[in-house]
Amino acid sequence: MGKAEYKVKGGKLIRVQLYRRGNKIDKIKITGDFFLHPEDLIEELEKTLLNHPLNETDLTDAIGDLIEQRKAILLGASPEDFAKCIVMAGEKDG
Repeated sequence: MGKAEYKVKGGKLIRVQLYRRGNKIDKIKITGDFFLHPEDLIEELEKTLLNHPLNETDLTDAIGDLIEQRKAILLGASPEDFAKCIVMAGEKDG
């Protein structure tokens, strides 16, 4: 299992645990002290990212698209921050 922590400029923390299969996400758990509303969106995001390639640009787009589609509120972090932490965790799994 790959694990990573990423401290966002301004102090918020993102934690990612994941398993990868090849260059794709097999399982993922995202936690931290950022604010995402609605709260159940984090679970939807984790499901959306399954089988997604570990590519920072593509992950940023996928995360941003989901937040926009659901008209969600994300405070203390950005889709880019999430993607960076996910890729870091992916580099440690394997």
